[in-house]
Formats: sequence, C-alpha cells, structure tokens
Amino acid sequence: MRPFGYLRPASVAEAVRAAAENPGARFLGGGTNLVDLMKLGVETPGVLIDVTRLPLDRTEPTPEGGLRIGATVRNSDLAAHPFVRQHYPVLTQALLAGASGQLRNVATTGGNLLQRTRCPYFQDVSKPCNKRVPGTGCPAREGAHRDLAVLGHSESCVATHPSDLSAALAALGATVLLHGPEGERAVPLAGFHRLPGENPDQDTVIRPGELITAVTLPPSPEGSEQLYRKVRDRASYAFALVSVAAVLTVRDGHVRHAALAYGGLAHRPWRAITAEAVLRGAPATAETFARAADTELAAARPLRDNAFKVGLARRLTVDVLTELTGRTAASRSV
Repeated sequence: MRPFGYLRPASVAEAVRAAAENPGARFLGGGTNLVDLMKLGVETPGVLIDVTRLPLDRTEPTPEGGLRIGATVRNSDLAAHPFVRQHYPVLTQALLAGASGQLRNVATTGGNLLQRTRCPYFQDVSKPCNKRVPGTGCPAREGAHRDLAVLGHSESCVATHPSDLSAALAALGATVLLHGPEGERAVPLAGFHRLPGENPDQDTVIRPGELITAVTLPPSPEGSEQLYRKVRDRASYAFALVSVAAVLTVRDGHVRHAALAYGGLAHRPWRAITAEAVLRGAPATAETFARAADTELAAARPLRDNAFKVGLARRLTVDVLTELTGRTAASRSV
C-alpha cells in the first residue's frame, strides 16, 4: 500500500489552497471511482483532500426557474429530489440506470462528472496506455475495443466516458461551476470534457487546483418530454454500450425544441448538435428521427469490433424520439 496524506478542509477556499500547496493532490468525494483506481495503482495521489463536509450538498431551484446542484449532493438524493423528478426526469432516469443503490448513496455529483474511463488498458498498469502514461501507445485500437469510442477518438486514444449523469446534463444544457486559485468560473458542460486528441490524459478542462462546487441547469423547456435510455450487455450495473438522453417538444406535429446527447460513444458525453439542427422545425416522424441520427452518426469512425454501435445508436435514437412524440400526443389528448 502506498502512503498518502489526508486533509479535511473547513471551507472551499481552504480546500483550493490545500490543492495548490500539494501538487498531485486529489479531491475526495464519495471515492467510488478514485479509491478503486488507487487500489489498482492507476491513481497515486500524495494527498487526498476530503470535500464531503463542505457546504456543497444542497439542491435548490434558482430564481430563474432552473436548478443548482451542489457538487457533493449524493446521486441517490438527486435522483429522488421532488423538483428533479418533476422538471428534470431525465436526470432521475440516468442516475437510476447508473449504479447500484449502495453506490448511489455514496457517489457525488462532482465525482460523477470526473469519472475516468473503464477502458481495460487504462485500468491495467501492466499495459501501455496513453491516457495513464502519455506516449506509451494505445493498444485498444488493435486489441479489445468492442465497448470503446466510435465518435471523436484519435490515434492516441479510443476510450469512452462512462457517466450516465453527464449525458443527461449535456442534453439539459448544464453549466459546471469551478472554484480555483484564480477565482470562480463557469464552464458549459458541453465543453467541460475533452476529446482525446494528442493529450488523452487530460479528461476535462479543469485547471490545477480547481474544485467543482456546483452544476446549474436552465429552466426545463416548457411542454417538453424527457427520456434517458441505456443499452448495455446486462440489465443492471453495467456501463452503456450506447445511451441516449433526449429532451423534446412537439407542437402541431412538428419539433419545436430538441436536445440530444449520447453516452458510450465518445471520450465525452456527445451533444448531438447536428442531429438537433435537423430535428428543429421538421415533422415529428420516424423518418425525420432516422435522418437526424444518420446525419450525426456520419462522423463515426468505428474500429474493427465496434461498428455495431453506430446502428444501435441510430435505432435507439429513433425509438426514444418516437416514444417522446407519443407521450406529447397522449398528454394533449387528455
């Protein structure tokens, strides 16, 4: 076992200062991912900074009608929150699809966003991996890559981001609030996670010493229906092969608002901007939904064993949007 220090700051400012004074330190929330990686030898922080006692554990509506979610809000509490269930049901659905009840009782909102890939080469320190040790190579490209990326990957990395919650937050247009040595800043979630490029070891745009303090959501679009659907190898406790988070508003048979994000396809939650542009103003039909999916997935570059993900994502998109359209029609007929 590698020795490490442990700090429990009394304030956000103290936590950020401790991170600045201890290069290589890690903030500790629920630890459901970080501690596992420490056991594997993938993460070797010299100091853990426990932020679970900081006043970041509240979920509350904003004056504008949106929502502010503290970084240490537990996944189970967020999923069960009445305001979330009423106005952002896609969040509840994504969280309940993500893990066991025991893990949801411990895992935090900030930690969920910072999950690292489950690529087997990244988690095995006996294997080369550009994400773990830059410059050592990406054996997944020619090796076991069935579960890995088809969108946005590079020669350096084909890993996928595992968070269900992140895909739902991307579809909702969330913003991540950060506090660091240079002060506070806000980053749209769509730009918070990075594509691998030539630096796959950098998962996010977080700067050294920065701490996630909250995630904010704009008001839920009026009259919208929301759905998160996840396809996986087994019915429980498995990461997504493909997932879709969708927010859809249909009026008079046409799409008035569409927000769509994929999980399981890329190094980050993949906001389907191209598909959304096809959907807006178009007839709410299966043909339109398929065309939108095809337009988005035209950028896919599948590897030897994961081309099935492209067709799976197409079918899942059509099914989800068709279901949401049916819900809209049913609610208007009541």
